[in-house]
Amino acid sequence: MTRVALLWHMHQPYYEDLVTREHILPWVRLHGLKDYFGMVALLREFPGIRLTFNLVPSLLVQLEAFAANRASDRYLDVGMKPAIELTADDAGFMVQNFFHAQRQRMIEPYPRYRELLARRGSSALADLSAAVRRFSVDDLRDLQVWQKLAWLDPIYLEGDGRARALVAKDRGFTEEDKAVLRAIELELLNAVIPAYRDAAARGQVELSTSPFYHPILPLLCDTEIYTRTHPDARSPRHHFVHPEDAREQLDRAVACHERLFGDRPVGLWPSEGSVSDAMVPSAAAAGFKWMATDELILARTLGINFHRDTGQVDQPERLYRPYEIRVGGSTVSCLFRDHSLSDLIGFTYAGWNADAAADHFTAQLIAAGRRYGERTGGGEATIPIILDGENAWEHFEGGGRPFLRALYSRLSSHSELRTITMQEAARQPASTLDGIFPGSWIDANFYIWIGHRDDQLAWSQLAEARQAAAMPNGDPAAAARAREEVLIAEGSDWFWWYGDDHSSEHDLEFDDLFRRHLRNVYRLLGKPIPDELFVSNISAGAPPPAERQPAGLLAPVLDGEETTYFEWVGAGLLEVHQTAGAMHQAEHRAPLVTLLQFGFDRDRLYVRLDGERPLLDLLGEGFEFSLKFLNPNGVRYSVRQDLGRLTGRFWDWHETEPHWVVRAPGRAATAAGTILEMALPLTDLLGTGPTAQRELAFFLAVYQDDVEIERHPAHRPIETAVPDDRFEARHWTA
Repeated sequence: MTRVALLWHMHQPYYEDLVTREHILPWVRLHGLKDYFGMVALLREFPGIRLTFNLVPSLLVQLEAFAANRASDRYLDVGMKPAIELTADDAGFMVQNFFHAQRQRMIEPYPRYRELLARRGSSALADLSAAVRRFSVDDLRDLQVWQKLAWLDPIYLEGDGRARALVAKDRGFTEEDKAVLRAIELELLNAVIPAYRDAAARGQVELSTSPFYHPILPLLCDTEIYTRTHPDARSPRHHFVHPEDAREQLDRAVACHERLFGDRPVGLWPSEGSVSDAMVPSAAAAGFKWMATDELILARTLGINFHRDTGQVDQPERLYRPYEIRVGGSTVSCLFRDHSLSDLIGFTYAGWNADAAADHFTAQLIAAGRRYGERTGGGEATIPIILDGENAWEHFEGGGRPFLRALYSRLSSHSELRTITMQEAARQPASTLDGIFPGSWIDANFYIWIGHRDDQLAWSQLAEARQAAAMPNGDPAAAARAREEVLIAEGSDWFWWYGDDHSSEHDLEFDDLFRRHLRNVYRLLGKPIPDELFVSNISAGAPPPAERQPAGLLAPVLDGEETTYFEWVGAGLLEVHQTAGAMHQAEHRAPLVTLLQFGFDRDRLYVRLDGERPLLDLLGEGFEFSLKFLNPNGVRYSVRQDLGRLTGRFWDWHETEPHWVVRAPGRAATAAGTILEMALPLTDLLGTGPTAQRELAFFLAVYQDDVEIERHPAHRPIETAVPDDRFEARHWTA
């Protein structure tokens, strides 16, 4: 019997400004309407499933505040304001920010929400005032409703007649409808924490925790631990050494957990799976019996490498078992996640059919367990699967509920698999390790949080603010609030978004909120605020999606080679950089595509791809290159090699029975050699006649074995206009 120890990690940073009492971003509240409730509610359908939820205190206390209607954010305030009273600034905020939802799964399924997004258009950020003028009062009221309604948990939606009626109504909402939706929102938020408490009480789940504000504990203990893996790295201008803060973050987490759930937690997911010898005594002293991190930490600790053959780890007998970490007189059990299997759920299965994904994952678990048994003379494997329990589901059909139902059904009924909690997994016989390699779940180091110039600047600012808070002068209450601001600023999320590894639409808000927490330290203490805290720490960001728009008509020879230098002169250009989004895959590499160029003649869209190797070689290795259009929506053009023959096909999205349908062969042309060149007839893309669209928006996606492994640009599509009759005159140069 293979034991499967599944842990869903539920986390948000602390968004509240303790001075203004405003929550800067809405993600606690919105995820509370969907994943935080739905993930635990779903388990009632599968009483045989046992698993662990890791609940971060910074999330829980904000959920409490929103449920009690004593917390607010601008999204909520503007969303509840009578539409007739919205100011131009309110309307601008809505048009700019009320479409922050996954487009394919959370906007496109709802006709009115999709229509409002089309009305905003792709130029909203460039000319916000013009976009706002396209919205009537009724449009804005409908947007107020849909911005929240699209986040309702699918399970709750199925069982609540009021919510179903709002979805069915689709448009023409009233202020009374908004009040009904607010009542539903408060009911859902108030149901979240009790749902976890009930699941724990009936013995179906274990509830574990993380340090209160989700800091990287090893870096709180000593930022110099980073040099263990990067000995030549530049250090912050101030050395941060505060193991007492690490202990306080843990003690506060234990107290919060006990207050909300009635029991002290015995399990710890250290923030970002970050561990070191220095944090082990603090974890043990706080009462934790087990903790968990990534498999690469185990490999580095043991001085080995894990390799995989067809997805199966080569040394399962080392990975699929608990260990006891001993540092001095302190011991804590430790489990190490299979990051390959965890990443399948977090990064791969979103585009799969739910049953196919569940079958594939179950087969992987069975194969892993059998391999363990073969190598241990009949032993039983304990396989830890640990990942984010909230963000991935926006990209899945039905909010991930079809996949989870399919997976839980198979795990409940299979004769070779049994689900257990992490506490149960940690009770299995363990081997002892005298110490643990310092690192996180990403590359077994701390580079993400301290390796960039922006990170190091932020650590220096944090060290200075902490020093100021340690020397209060005056009001004890203000000093306590200043101390709280320091603990909040120690959280991992602020450092996550610095540097060029990750980027989002809210980089500036995260940067500002970090510096705001530090500014508040000085403000509360009545001390001068350093000028540096009013200047953004961001020195680098995600590149623009199209660094250059087309400036001339093209006439390339489609032969897969750069026939002449001049054939692509005047093309639009996107340089591909190695960036990632809010989630970070543990196995990352340089992108296959290094450059994308695009342009037009009077009849065709031309696209050229350059790669780190010849594109014909990549196609021969089974990679597929696909242009995925958002405008026109539901169209893609894919190039692959089948039986040695290059094929390019248009595909259309079938709405009534959602799936991709290949078109009959058309007039598109492709050629591959050193480069890949594509020529797509505009009539095939945009139609014909005076009503034909003139705007294009698209991504490039790279597939391997029908799994998307790259997308460029990472965060928003290339947007360009089909040349009109005056295009050449506007771009003419002598």
